[in-house]
Amino acid sequence: MSTLADMSQRSSQPHRQLPSIPFLKQILRPVPFSLNGVERRLRQAHTIDDLRRIAKRRIPTGPFEYVDGAADDEVTAERNRQAYLDLVFTPAALQNVSRVDTSVEVLGSRLPQPFGFAPTGFTRMMHTAGEQAVWRAASRAGIPYTLSSFGTTHYDELAATGDPSRLWFQLYLLRDFQKNLSLLDQLRESGCTTLVITVDTAVPGNRVRDLRNGMTFPPQLTPKTFINASVRPEWWFNLLTTEPLSFAYGDGSFSRSALTDLIDPEVTWDDVANIREAWKGSLIIKGIQSAADARTAVGLGADAIVLSNHGGRQLDRSAAPLHTLPSVVQELQGESTIMIDSGVRSGADIVGALALGADYVLLGRAYLYGLMAAGQAGVDHAIGILRAEVQRTMALLGVASVRELNAQHVSAVSPE
Repeated sequence: MSTLADMSQRSSQPHRQLPSIPFLKQILRPVPFSLNGVERRLRQAHTIDDLRRIAKRRIPTGPFEYVDGAADDEVTAERNRQAYLDLVFTPAALQNVSRVDTSVEVLGSRLPQPFGFAPTGFTRMMHTAGEQAVWRAASRAGIPYTLSSFGTTHYDELAATGDPSRLWFQLYLLRDFQKNLSLLDQLRESGCTTLVITVDTAVPGNRVRDLRNGMTFPPQLTPKTFINASVRPEWWFNLLTTEPLSFAYGDGSFSRSALTDLIDPEVTWDDVANIREAWKGSLIIKGIQSAADARTAVGLGADAIVLSNHGGRQLDRSAAPLHTLPSVVQELQGESTIMIDSGVRSGADIVGALALGADYVLLGRAYLYGLMAAGQAGVDHAIGILRAEVQRTMALLGVASVRELNAQHVSAVSPE
């Protein structure tokens, strides 16, 4: 005989039934299969880290670790990332964020996003489309792209296919100063308006991963790296059946003597002053790592500086630019545009840097992961990820425009 407790327990059990077909159709949304391999890959990439994982599977170890690695023990590279991971956001509740404006004013131009692309070398080694793919993606998004002196496509080739005011050029000062002046003339003729001088490369950094993989200059792959690359036939086919790699300027030679010509340990601030006198366009000094050097650069007429430790690829154990940012902001007091790079991997990182006083953010590895994962489509995808993350982070902070971001929205954990 059932007790009251038994009856109560039975009545509390859910009624079981076979699911109906309409109900299954309502809750199950199978992803349609695509014959396009690029589309299938990118469908699984929701973050820049996802793109990195895809790139690691598709690219030989040598080129991948050239992008992914850093100098010596890679302490600085880890420190760069940790600085952003340590940020603490303080959102403001119940703000109208139905429309979020991510645009910023940089060097007299209104840009749709608070981020652009930093210079990176040997880009065609990562993907045969190289700088062309990056530039097309950047142009579509309306953001600047900085072509590196170590780039593998000439500036005028890119400038002919887009707005050259968005195509910046990064310069390593040559030993022969007349060659520098000749290059400036070429850049002006091609429509370049913004020059970026890198000042943290008196000598090349000790990139141990590259040495182990044979990614020396010029590259001489080790047997291990060669075998690793051999199982990625698409990469090999593209590398061997397209035009040989060459530099973005100079005689284009891809040799050790060309590297020696580009990296000059005798360069001083006097050389920068001479470039400032000769170059009438916008001048950005990249590789600033202290308030004192920021003051020097601005005193010489720099329109902007980039706080950067070269992504940890030069002097290991140097400070994270995000940790240096507050002192530089205090020193300059709005006298110059402050940009920042090194360690940026997400829209949240970008928003955090802006809130702490940066005017603009540059990324390098982030778009290269996209390029290695899927060519131009991968770079487009990386931009889309970052754009969505910036907008979402701002909305969740209760901020409707970049102008509203300030130190009240974020705090940084300082290094001990």
